Amino acid sequence: RRYPTVEIRAETFNGSTHVPVPSDSAFLKALLFELRLIDDHIFVEHRDTCTRINHSSVYSVRTEGGDLWPVLAFQKSGLIYACLPLVEEPLEPRPPLLTVSGLSQGLALLLGIVDYISPSRKNEAEMSAKISQLRNLLIQACPLGTPLNTNIRSLNSSFDDIQEMPTDENQPAWRSNTYKGKPQVNVCITEKVKCMQYDKRDVVDTWQVYGAVNCKCDIEGSAPNVTLSLNLPTNGPPLQDIVVHHCVTSVDPAMLMSYSAEPLDDSVYNGPYKFPFIPPSDSFNLCYYTSQVPVPPILGSYQLIEEGSQLKITVNLKLHESIKNSFEYCEARIPFFNRGPIAQLEYKVSYGQLDLSREKSLLVWVIGQKFPKSLEVSLTGTVSFGTAGKEHPTDYVCTGNTAYLYFRIPDFTLTGCYVDQHSIQIFVPGKPKITASRELISSDYYIWNSKAPAPMVYKTLFD
Repeated sequence: RRYPTVEIRAETFNGSTHVPVPSDSAFLKALLFELRLIDDHIFVEHRDTCTRINHSSVYSVRTEGGDLWPVLAFQKSGLIYACLPLVEEPLEPRPPLLTVSGLSQGLALLLGIVDYISPSRKNEAEMSAKISQLRNLLIQACPLGTPLNTNIRSLNSSFDDIQEMPTDENQPAWRSNTYKGKPQVNVCITEKVKCMQYDKRDVVDTWQVYGAVNCKCDIEGSAPNVTLSLNLPTNGPPLQDIVVHHCVTSVDPAMLMSYSAEPLDDSVYNGPYKFPFIPPSDSFNLCYYTSQVPVPPILGSYQLIEEGSQLKITVNLKLHESIKNSFEYCEARIPFFNRGPIAQLEYKVSYGQLDLSREKSLLVWVIGQKFPKSLEVSLTGTVSFGTAGKEHPTDYVCTGNTAYLYFRIPDFTLTGCYVDQHSIQIFVPGKPKITASRELISSDYYIWNSKAPAPMVYKTLFD
């Protein structure tokens, strides 16, 4: 959808520096190029240089009329979700992302569309029907370019069934209906940890934590007020890059001033992080954050050496002593694509069990729900391969130089962030039932072969 009223406002804010939005086809081509989905084999300096590493889903898309910024775009289950938020201030110089309120609104709207479409992604006919209904739904969710209700699933696909706006003038637009029943609040903190480990003296290991606080507030009233606090343990790493949902009514400015791109100092705000808000009717993410934790949860080394027709592999993993040793699942995967099926495998594991995938191209080391008392596990073995057939999987990324971890630790966060149930304030009659949970999940947790060159995108200590 295009919103001419929003484009006119953008032109008013930016004057002579305004970059017009090109035609749909031209914008799509420029976006695919920026996301490296077309012409990825060609090196383009402004897009592919190692000095330009994108740490977010916000892009600058180059068009004939100039660079469009900020374009919010990400891929999910084979689809691209994108929008161009309005920046209500001059674009030169570019303002910090956290000051652009349209970004959080645009992200909430896109995530609402993902939530609406994703359950049907395996049924092409059903997904096509949902996408065809999306235009009608967006007229309700975002009638003039400002998101009023980001929960797309709660809307009606037919114009005949569009509900009238609430008669209670105090009821915000994002509360599409009112709840009747016993009040209850569910809060879940989900932290995802990304990691790149190299086991090399001249290459820096990198890791980052991304958190989201999901809430579901079943509370009576047209505009109930809720205050929720996130707390950190003593000396816990502060939360940074905090982005809040548009239902939050006020926030301490100091909370929003901590950026992960800048070095930490003693003045960084470290909580408690208070969020007063009027909750939407359905589940929503109250806020997102990042954090710079001192160590990754699992330290690993991976070596792969070619000896004649065989590959010799060694994997060592160590759970850091500060991490809760209680997993829902924990496994290491070692892919061998582009080589043919594994014909012979000899191995020894100090803990857990090793499985071979059905395609015989992937080793799955199931560590289980606990590390041993030593907190260290190891795998050694030799692998040889048969002749590759057309049906054997290939992958241009997984060429045998990386292992990766999958794990989930319930009732634990790497930052130590937690919700104090007693600090949740709800200004409604009756005593609400409050449920708080948290979890740590791995995401892109890679351990690179220390006997092979590391990817050039990660800078060395001596650059």
